[in-house]
Amino acid sequence: MSLKCGIVGLPNVGKSTLFNALTSSQNAEAANYPFCTIDPNIGSVIVPDSRMDKLVEMFNPKKTIPSTFEFVDIAGLVKGASKGEGLGNQFLSHIREVNAIVHIVRCFDDDNIIHVDGKVDPANDIEIIETELIIKDLESLEKRIERNQKSLKTGDKKIISENELLEKLKSHLENSRLAKYFTETLSEDDKKIIKGLQLLTDKPVLYVANVDDKSSKGNKYSEIVKNIAAKEKAEFLILSVQIESEIAQFESTEEKAEFLKELGLEESGLDRLIKEGYKLLDLITFFTAGEKEVHSWTIPDGYTAPQAAGVIHTDFEKGFIRAEIMKYDDLISLGSEAAVKEKGLLKIEGKEYLMKDGDIVFFRFNV
Repeated sequence: MSLKCGIVGLPNVGKSTLFNALTSSQNAEAANYPFCTIDPNIGSVIVPDSRMDKLVEMFNPKKTIPSTFEFVDIAGLVKGASKGEGLGNQFLSHIREVNAIVHIVRCFDDDNIIHVDGKVDPANDIEIIETELIIKDLESLEKRIERNQKSLKTGDKKIISENELLEKLKSHLENSRLAKYFTETLSEDDKKIIKGLQLLTDKPVLYVANVDDKSSKGNKYSEIVKNIAAKEKAEFLILSVQIESEIAQFESTEEKAEFLKELGLEESGLDRLIKEGYKLLDLITFFTAGEKEVHSWTIPDGYTAPQAAGVIHTDFEKGFIRAEIMKYDDLISLGSEAAVKEKGLLKIEGKEYLMKDGDIVFFRFNV
């Protein structure tokens, strides 16, 4: 399932360094000048999940496949990007292709790293990015309204209703408000209309305050970002890209754990970021487990059992008969699949069953 989080921000805020750490690679060149990244880098990351480790320990499978999803490192935007400044139109089109936005905000002082505006100002940085996205969305919206004008003369009630909706959204954007705060109040039918516009500001956002290595718990700059996130009802995370880059260099989990312990941290910022990104996309995990393979599968929350089966193979969905489901907690506490069955906790579910996070499933199908 191809779902992507796009990493956005001004130049020199740590996007490419973070991407390198996330993917434990050097795919994204990191340098101290604007527009270092031109083409978007795409990296697949493993979703940290201790449940997977427990299942592998229990089944000792020949093959293990964890859940993954993708991060996209999008080049730094600048003021005027919506008008083409700094190759802005090209970069904005890359944002259109992602499902959620991870907005990296510089929250550290360093005279050796250039800030495009000459000073560290998180609120201003966020405003620049979001204003450019809103301006671009207004352009898209105005083009759609203009096309609708030709059809309005026919008196088509559907077109009239849609145009009224778009005019309200236009007014909303003109007041410097992101589209997502408009669409969240709409009916499902109206949401589909707005979704079809592929607006840049109609995506969930995670604000990430990139602090220096001495401020892993936060500083005066990260407090500003935290307050903005709270006001916007968006997710928020503090991490030090510098520290995460160092952690990514360790080869063993033991070395990473020791380093984190020295810093007084329970888990890396990257692990927290990946989990938050996963949550941002409204995803859950189910498992298939046995001696041959333990596999973690990613699906949107709200998927039915047949839809989940279709993620494994389209034939599973077409010929779906039933799903035999164990709860992860039941399996771990009882110690074996046989014990779960003996306690009557293996449930047989049909086509209407909504999958739950942590379900361990065996699908019955016929094609």
